[in-house]
Amino acid sequence: MSLPPLIFYETSLEYRQHYEQHYCREVIYTFDGIRVYFKQTRFDDAFYESHLKKNDTFSKTRACRINWIKATLENDDADLYFGWNRHTGIDKKRRVCVVYDNFVVVIELKVTQNGIIKGEFKTAYLADNSIDKIRSGARWSREEFENIHGISR
Repeated sequence: MSLPPLIFYETSLEYRQHYEQHYCREVIYTFDGIRVYFKQTRFDDAFYESHLKKNDTFSKTRACRINWIKATLENDDADLYFGWNRHTGIDKKRRVCVVYDNFVVVIELKVTQNGIIKGEFKTAYLADNSIDKIRSGARWSREEFENIHGISR
């Protein structure tokens, strides 16, 4: 899968509308069949660099890569890692997907009562300062995730 083109809009509102139309209103699956849900409230986490701090700054660097999110989730060449929580260490509820250099997409996984894995988009960003740490982290394994959550196939 080739690198998706960058998207250039004039305003953050245009990017927000693109996100809502192409993510929140669409049905998106990872390459391995996990449905990923996108909440409107996650836009700020993904496209503002200092969200919930005094100097919230919209990041055109992140936003122009908006179409890389879906492409990353759908790419079967993605490198997959367990997430990381600075307080507790490895976060086995999160899956970090890396395909395009240092661009990462983070989803949180949950298991339904029927034993179906579903994902919720958390964020996407260029991991300039942390890509080496991410790539040296624990590899995500569906088998391990299913074992942790008692899913039998």
